[in-house]
Amino acid sequence: MAQRPPVAIVTGASQGAGRGIALALGSHGCTVYVTGRSVAALDATAAAVTAAGGQGIAAVTDHADDAQVAALFDRVSRERGRLDILVNNACAIHDRLTDSGHFWEKPLEIGNMIDVGVRSGFVASWYAAPVMAAQRSGLVVFTSAPGAVHYVFGPAYGAHKAGVDKMAADMAVDFREFGVAALSVWMGSLATGRVLDLIAADPAKYGRLSDTLETPEYTGHIIWGLFNDPELMSLSGRAVIGADMGKRYGVPDANGRYPPSVRETLGVEPHVAHPHIIR
Repeated sequence: MAQRPPVAIVTGASQGAGRGIALALGSHGCTVYVTGRSVAALDATAAAVTAAGGQGIAAVTDHADDAQVAALFDRVSRERGRLDILVNNACAIHDRLTDSGHFWEKPLEIGNMIDVGVRSGFVASWYAAPVMAAQRSGLVVFTSAPGAVHYVFGPAYGAHKAGVDKMAADMAVDFREFGVAALSVWMGSLATGRVLDLIAADPAKYGRLSDTLETPEYTGHIIWGLFNDPELMSLSGRAVIGADMGKRYGVPDANGRYPPSVRETLGVEPHVAHPHIIR
């Protein structure tokens, strides 16, 4: 009997990192439900996932609405009967996040990335958890970045990155007895339209990023490597640097180059959770 393709959900997949991750998982034959609010953009992503070799399924979802998230997971359970990979990537990124200035000089709405970003990742994982625990397998991934441990764009951005890293660590504690893994993956600067526009607008400030950019698909290939790693549970609970894992799995980026690790470029690394547990 042919093995069924893995089933994945990638949130915030209408553009940028989420779209790239979905395409990469599709190239490995996954069935990928892609979420976001734009019907046209999601249809395009789903079609690209299918063209890459998987099956892309558009699932319009506003991750600020818990009822819509519940309906998404009900649909996946009904149609597929399982869930192998959840990628929590949806985030409400404000257009003025990268503006210069103190946090109180920027729009208050920048803080929405703590709602659709941190809280939405918790909600999606809450719905995924019973499915994965019952099948005694699965991988929950949060997309994150080095801003978890150093200042980038202000406290809302930092709280989002540090928050998802901590959720992965704590979810891993609850998941461990069920054979389900939870990790946070630090992405490098990505060659997305948003980042490329940022570099073009201020090359003196951001031009240095050009030589370190990762393709949006790269993290998806890293997630596939994690999913197939026989030592995955030993990594559960950690925030890992995508570039480091690429070297571990022998996965270069599309241009054949291994992206540099922020251990080398910035001298930073993820925090390690203390093993003490209080229930």
